[in-house]
Amino acid sequence: MWEISGDGTVNLIGSKCLSCGELFFPEQAKNICTHCQSNNLEKIKLDGHGTIMSFTVVEQKPAGGFYFGPVPYAYGWVTLNDGVSIETLFTGCELDELKVGMEVEVVVEKLHDNAEGAEVLTYKCKPVKKQAGGPR
Repeated sequence: MWEISGDGTVNLIGSKCLSCGELFFPEQAKNICTHCQSNNLEKIKLDGHGTIMSFTVVEQKPAGGFYFGPVPYAYGWVTLNDGVSIETLFTGCELDELKVGMEVEVVVEKLHDNAEGAEVLTYKCKPVKKQAGGPR
């Protein structure tokens, strides 16, 4: 689902249809473009930066017992710079600091420990810190 380069950059792994150019995340397991029905797809690294399109703050654990992460948490949609929209958890700031339109980057973090005590990792998005002295 992702690759981490030597410098720590996270790239999500998706698919690109070589017939129509449509991008997908996650990678299309059946190698079929749902846009044009072509089976001419290639595996690609997606841009690790994007913009928050929408989000919500979840105040209690979902029913069903499938979520073992911390509560409250923020969850929403990010459009990556290459145009792919992803569902994601958010990290790296206070929940009330999140804003639609905020620039974010993809990171990989621990979600929880499983029943055997092993870490379960997931991708999340965190706000990009603006450098001091930049354009205003």
